[in-house]
Amino acid sequence: MVFIQSYLLKSVKKPIRNYLKSRFLDTLRLTTKGGHGGNGLPKYGGVGGQGGAVYFVAKEGKSLRDVVKKYPNKRVVAGNGEESSKARILGRRGTDQKVEVPVGIRVLDQETGLLSELDEEGKSFLAAGGGSGGCSGNSFLGKPGQLRTLTLDLKLIADVGLVGFPNAGKSTLVKAISNASPKIASYPFTTIRPQIATIEYEDYRQITIADLPGLIEGAHANFGMGHKFLKHVERTRLLLIMVDVCGFQLSQQHQKRNCLETVYALNKELELYDKTLLDKPCALIINKMDKEGAVEEICKYEKYFHSLEDGLELCPKELLPSKLLSIDAVIPISAKSMKEIEKVKQEVRTILDLKAEEKLQEEALDRDEQLRLKLSERGPKVV
Repeated sequence: MVFIQSYLLKSVKKPIRNYLKSRFLDTLRLTTKGGHGGNGLPKYGGVGGQGGAVYFVAKEGKSLRDVVKKYPNKRVVAGNGEESSKARILGRRGTDQKVEVPVGIRVLDQETGLLSELDEEGKSFLAAGGGSGGCSGNSFLGKPGQLRTLTLDLKLIADVGLVGFPNAGKSTLVKAISNASPKIASYPFTTIRPQIATIEYEDYRQITIADLPGLIEGAHANFGMGHKFLKHVERTRLLLIMVDVCGFQLSQQHQKRNCLETVYALNKELELYDKTLLDKPCALIINKMDKEGAVEEICKYEKYFHSLEDGLELCPKELLPSKLLSIDAVIPISAKSMKEIEKVKQEVRTILDLKAEEKLQEEALDRDEQLRLKLSERGPKVV
């Protein structure tokens, strides 16, 4: 009877929906263990081989999903060192394990925090060292390898980060300016995992853009996608803020925000998460200009977009930021118009190139200043 009841209960269980079976992983915990050192041979003074080590190596084209496929039990163990023998007095070192991880990984330890950032191709990190081999200094007994449980936290590396509330038209824009095919629908939260698309130009220039899940108010405190979204903005060079010209309302229980209030709300969320994000170059896209009444709506607030400080009196108290975004360009568009999409592509490229040129000039001035100070140094005077 119990068997029949459990069978019937099992049969009515709802299958997991496809969109919940997310193939994108941006956090993974791994247990790493270095190899045990081989024992020495006291009779002949033989030295055991050192245990192998576990390394994390950054490699383009890899994902955390690949790591899970290779190590399904989430445990990486290096080889043990060879024991000393009459045939081989010096034992051979154990086999190292090199775990290929995606570029942009941060290695975290629960106790000590951040250990390393693997943000370049080929960069490596020693995750677990091997134990030393047995010798006269340790009574010819090999030592156990290091055992650590580490968290691999991925932050996407892209030139542009697309920021906005749900249903602002981000996925439509990404599909129009690149070859990506994100899910598009008339309801919010169609993007449930980050993805990187590439904008290609006629002169073969390429710019990467991160299409990230929509924010909601309170994302800084982990409401909605929370940190799963915001952490991916940190490594972008340009913020592309996207708002609906008619504003945004998450549900009937939430207050409706006009397009200017939406900008302040996004500003507030970024500030509460990390104030340094507001120092990044920023372009504002006012989308859905093909809607009825869109021109009248943008005319009300257009003068405040270039200088958010002037519109603070229109900002609700709960959305008042202490630090404001500096908006380099305001682009009213309809994401369905290819002519206006081309305008976005050129504007993004122009801003990135200008900021890169400014950075090069600053670095050149710093080098000149350092050289001037070095040349102005004088030795002791001869009397």
